[in-house]
Amino acid sequence: MAREIKIGSRKIGDEQPTYVVAEIGINHNGDLDIAKDMIIKARDTGADAVKFQKRTPELCVPKEQSDLMRETPWGYISYMEYRKRIEFGKKEYEEISNLCEKLELDWFVSVWDGPSVDFIESFNPICYKLPSASLTDDNLLKKVRKTGRPIILSTGMSTLKQIGNAVKLVSEDDLLITHSTSTYPCDPLELNLKMIETLRNRFKCPIGYSGHEVGLITSVVAVALGACLVERHFTLDRAMWGSDQSASVEPGGFRKLVKYIRVTEMAVGDGIKRVYDSEKSSLKKLRRYL
Repeated sequence: MAREIKIGSRKIGDEQPTYVVAEIGINHNGDLDIAKDMIIKARDTGADAVKFQKRTPELCVPKEQSDLMRETPWGYISYMEYRKRIEFGKKEYEEISNLCEKLELDWFVSVWDGPSVDFIESFNPICYKLPSASLTDDNLLKKVRKTGRPIILSTGMSTLKQIGNAVKLVSEDDLLITHSTSTYPCDPLELNLKMIETLRNRFKCPIGYSGHEVGLITSVVAVALGACLVERHFTLDRAMWGSDQSASVEPGGFRKLVKYIRVTEMAVGDGIKRVYDSEKSSLKKLRRYL
């Protein structure tokens, strides 16, 4: 039986086209015009969805980091002030939702706390992403599961035991797990793509891949290894200000990524050996004993 989950109008699983997510995250730097430009350019690359991040800074910023000062596009301000400036509110998400609907592009968010779930619920989201940082937040996992919406669970910074505990809490129904290593950017030596197979053997739900590496090849390999969803950070320019920019893919690269994934889907095949019609002329010319 094929592993499958339905997100919005799309079926995602072993026998479906890879669902490609352009994670805008916070690469918009709190600028709605930049976010809109990113949405349009992501759609043009062939991505199936864009993803944002939603936090309540007062709950998500550790107290010891709150007053730390840092250089930002808005000057020398505290970390708390920075986190507040890059958060979008109702007006911004209404415009994001309207634009994505117009472009027929899926959108969803990673939620980092309970109030963020309540906020996003008003937009009737197609699913929720639980970031790696929240995998051990039992209260958040329970709250998201109570919405009844599909869940994408990322697994960076986690042991197999912790992953198992989280899956047990939310159940494998309407769940997609993504293998991930939470280093930005991630060294290929730590990508450990064979974990996709490990997760496939351990759980019965679909398995995807959330990558933070530089380059495209390894994300394509993830598809060959069984990932039915690929998520990569997306940016207009890797030289833009922001902590995630260096591990992101620009529009030209993302377009190549989608193309390479589609070619890989065709090339992987079904594992059944056959003689193709295209081989028969060579068979007649080259093989002496039929």
